[in-house]
Amino acid sequence: MRVMIKAILPVGSGNTAITNGTIGDTMGKILGDLKPEATYFGLQEGARTVFAVVDLADSSKIPSIVEPFFLAFNANVECFPVMIPEDLMAAGPDLESAVQKFG
Repeated sequence: MRVMIKAILPVGSGNTAITNGTIGDTMGKILGDLKPEATYFGLQEGARTVFAVVDLADSSKIPSIVEPFFLAFNANVECFPVMIPEDLMAAGPDLESAVQKFG
């Protein structure tokens, strides 16, 4: 299952990692382990934010995905399921069933 990881790095932690020169190496190690399908960097809530899509085979893998961001950056991390268009198309029969039952 595809999962979107959103990690908001507190400004102080991000500034420290930038000024001591470790942000690139640390982020590279985290993303190297995650092997994301896609990764984007931006701002949210006024702080540096990482958005990464990973394929999660089992929910027991969640700690291995989020802990590096907690430990390295004291980040606020969220994860939630996401779909690509093909996934949404495959969900058609289930959507129709839900409409029949509850619509």
